[in-house]
Amino acid sequence: MGATTAGTDQYVMGRTPEEYERLRQQARVWERATATLLDQVSLSSGARCLDVGCGPGETMRLMAERVGPTGHVVGLDADADIGRAAIDALRAAGHGQCAFVAGDLADTDDIPDAGFDLVFGRLILLHVPDPVAALRRMWRWTAPGGHLVIQDYDFRTVDAYPPLDIVDEWRRVFLGTFTAVGRDIRIGHRLPNLFAEAGIGPPDGTEVAGRLEPVRSAAGMLAATYQSVAPIAIARGLITERQRDEWLVQIADAATTHADGSALWPLLIGARRQRPVDTTS
Repeated sequence: MGATTAGTDQYVMGRTPEEYERLRQQARVWERATATLLDQVSLSSGARCLDVGCGPGETMRLMAERVGPTGHVVGLDADADIGRAAIDALRAAGHGQCAFVAGDLADTDDIPDAGFDLVFGRLILLHVPDPVAALRRMWRWTAPGGHLVIQDYDFRTVDAYPPLDIVDEWRRVFLGTFTAVGRDIRIGHRLPNLFAEAGIGPPDGTEVAGRLEPVRSAAGMLAATYQSVAPIAIARGLITERQRDEWLVQIADAATTHADGSALWPLLIGARRQRPVDTTS
């Protein structure tokens, strides 16, 4: 619930070892949903891929498995530490076709125009101040005949049944923090409109993925995301340190006392668009 992205100061959820591990866990949760989109664009051997906001590199691995040793997979992230660690892990696993560029989506000069058969971003628009400008840039990096693929959250679905005050409080603090810093908690829902505003055109296809799990297992991710935004939430006056600590005790208790309740994750919404090939020349 959240992702690493361009612009260190833009990332609401902090850059700590705990957040990096949360990102890895989150990537594993959504692996099948992302793999479905990658397969829809029919990545082939030798294809060139760019993962914008690559984080721990889990999607780069999916790309590398599809394009093979003759392909090329580049990860872009403003967080050099997590990006370089991702490349080390990928290469140790035999994916020598992977590389990393440390840079901000908004102003890096290290990504060539029309250089990639696939430009991908998962949970990237959620963290940038101008999603339309970000999409235009990513579209510019997409080669004719190539595909732009985006996945992002609609956070409004996060809930529990039977209802739990502890989850209501998560919504108040987490969603309030994102809103306070000018981020759109429903941005996944807006993807078709954002594509249109960016001049890309309507998506060729969309996919919506959800996750429903017992409170006993969801409590860990709820706690991790709450802790990640807590420094900003405290600075913005949404909670105090004491309230943070009390909530963390309560969610740990809920994992036992409400173990068999159902927790609903945010929707992960994907959209894809193929760049037309210019046949006039």
